[in-house]
Amino acid sequence: MSKILVHGGKKLNGEVEVQGSKNAALPIMAAALLAEGGVSEIDNVPDITDVQVMSAVLNNLGARVLFADNVLTIDASSTELSTEPPAKLVGQMRAVILVMGALLARCGEVSIAMPGGCAIGSRPIDLHLKALKELGAEISLDYGIIHARVEGKLKGGFINLDFPSVGATENAMIAASLAVGDTVIENAAKEPEVVDLANFLNRMGADIKGAGTERIEISGVERLAGVYHEVIPDRVEAATYLLAAAATHGKVKVDGVIPKHLQSLLAKLREMGIAIAENGNSVTIDASQPFKATDIKTAPYPGFHTDTQALILPALLVADGTSIIVESVFENRFVHIEEFVRSGAQVQLNGNMAVVEGGFPLTATTMNAEDVRSAAALVILALVIDGESEIDGVEHIERGYENLFGKLADLGAEIEAIVEF
Repeated sequence: MSKILVHGGKKLNGEVEVQGSKNAALPIMAAALLAEGGVSEIDNVPDITDVQVMSAVLNNLGARVLFADNVLTIDASSTELSTEPPAKLVGQMRAVILVMGALLARCGEVSIAMPGGCAIGSRPIDLHLKALKELGAEISLDYGIIHARVEGKLKGGFINLDFPSVGATENAMIAASLAVGDTVIENAAKEPEVVDLANFLNRMGADIKGAGTERIEISGVERLAGVYHEVIPDRVEAATYLLAAAATHGKVKVDGVIPKHLQSLLAKLREMGIAIAENGNSVTIDASQPFKATDIKTAPYPGFHTDTQALILPALLVADGTSIIVESVFENRFVHIEEFVRSGAQVQLNGNMAVVEGGFPLTATTMNAEDVRSAAALVILALVIDGESEIDGVEHIERGYENLFGKLADLGAEIEAIVEF
């Protein structure tokens, strides 16, 4: 499926369950390569394209991967792991770069193509390479292939990240888990997905302290083993349903979440005048009353999540007043705005800042998605608009969401797949 028709203009109402986190599952899958003994059983894994790609990478490297009923079983006990992930698969998804740390720690070398993924900016991997060099890796670049090797084993070191990169923090944690000696990561990313990875590694036998803070301390161990682990809920999927309900002036209960992970978003929604109720592992949003504009600046966790920036735009378009969005994490994260303007959205873009005028009429149109989050944002926009909108490029949705359209349909959305022959 690459196109959908959305019959908008209806309020979303009901209850929906959130999947496991894509951004937590992928680094955990890479870290499972460190298990020289036993089998890792990873529960609550979403059935999405990115997980399928990472599974294929691990299989190609020599691990045995089985996936059924949202449970991944990974056996990486083979002593004959390959150290060259297939370039075709690496080019499909940036997260494959996380196998670098695992293969260096386990095998002492890796050769990997430059990673691909969503077109939301250059996202250089310099910080990943810097971190691995601090652990003793020798790194060279040859015709787009990164070669990294170490004599003997990686050695503990001091890593000071120029920016709290989630991926670089995760790669460094994975690699340092089997390094000789102690490692410190300063200015580390604090995201919940980093904490989930640390919890998985510690269950395997690693010694990691401070995950979720700006300073992570790792004492290397000699061996790690496979374990059972349940992935945390996907906070971006939860945000998607909350913001779809807000934009359509609906009322939705989102179950299976960790409200603490959503506080930056929930604070903004309350600031806009939208009713939010937290109860255990659920959040209920009631946007039936008019609400006002707000200003947003994306930032590393616990700031406003860059993945949620596009998703909140439809709600700002129906709010009273003018909102300002400043994107401070990725330089090309406003790729969706041109598509929004097709519908009559009043959005002025100036560098990394967007000025959003709420309350103007929106018209059904044809739109094209460029990445997973902009695709979801366009779906929310189409749900707001009276009439029939066509969205192309929705195959991106399958990279990050399991059954998004089915779940939205259960909330009252009318979405029709277009099958082309």
